[in-house]
Amino acid sequence: MLESANIKLASVASDVLGVSGRAMLNALMEGKAAPSEMAELAKGRMREKYEDLNKALAGRVKPHHRFVLAELLHQIDNLDETLARFDEQIEEYCRPFEQAVTQLDTIPGVACQTAEVIVSEIGIDMSRFPTADHLAAWAGVAPGNNESAGKRRSGKTRPGNKALRAALNQAAQGAAHTRNTYLSAQYRRLAARRGKKKAIVAVMHSILVISYHLIQRNEPYRDLF
Repeated sequence: MLESANIKLASVASDVLGVSGRAMLNALMEGKAAPSEMAELAKGRMREKYEDLNKALAGRVKPHHRFVLAELLHQIDNLDETLARFDEQIEEYCRPFEQAVTQLDTIPGVACQTAEVIVSEIGIDMSRFPTADHLAAWAGVAPGNNESAGKRRSGKTRPGNKALRAALNQAAQGAAHTRNTYLSAQYRRLAARRGKKKAIVAVMHSILVISYHLIQRNEPYRDLF
């Protein structure tokens, strides 16, 4: 819709729905501000892009553009409110497991929401899994044995728990980009030898194994570095 009005905000702002972008969109929707005035609404480092913003906001905005923009922003706000209500419910259900969530949140790459997913999928009773490797196999992040009796077999992981794998994948991607951590070092070492995809699976496995021991021992993460 912005492009149809020749508004190039997305080419300057990385997040058009961020604090600065949303303020400009609101001003655009009201139709009472000149491009230079809307550019002045930029916050933080975005202010350095004033000249580019001034040009990007100089479009041909008609009443129907403002109407559609208002409707789209209302939809986004409604969805954000719905997500907030879901988050409240998730927090409430996770309250009895708050300590475990807090402990997993200390693992590099694992944010609070990811920790909530991990705990909700594996629980806090680790006696159900004889070892961390049993948990990894159940979750589908334990690579298979590549060789047996001289025969090579597939090293692919099992399908496992989709929700848990998705959360671990997201955590592994984040951990791979952390600085001076065991997990990032593991990723770089394996990526160089075996490729990025296999390295991410290995980090996913490590995060789940770490989670197993943190929950079992009731303690926060301590990096090996």
